[in-house]
Amino acid sequence: MKFEGDIRAEAEKVLGKEAVNRTEFTCFMIDEFAEAYKINKPDGYRYLKKYGGLDYIREHWWALHINSLDYVLNDVFELCKRNGGYL
Repeated sequence: MKFEGDIRAEAEKVLGKEAVNRTEFTCFMIDEFAEAYKINKPDGYRYLKKYGGLDYIREHWWALHINSLDYVLNDVFELCKRNGGYL
């Protein structure tokens, strides 16, 4: 999900800029994770939620978003693996 134009401005008024940025980054990472590991987006979301990846992304998005996509995908994958995930 990416907020654009007037919708982004309204979302920032209601939620705050940081919440909008965190939401956009989280959605971006779900999509990229699913694509990287060749699963569909709903399954990517469920996998990340079940094995702690989603909470990790939400909690640490500010630090994660400045790293390369490959680094972040691997980091999240390894976290999920440590929590019992298997792809």
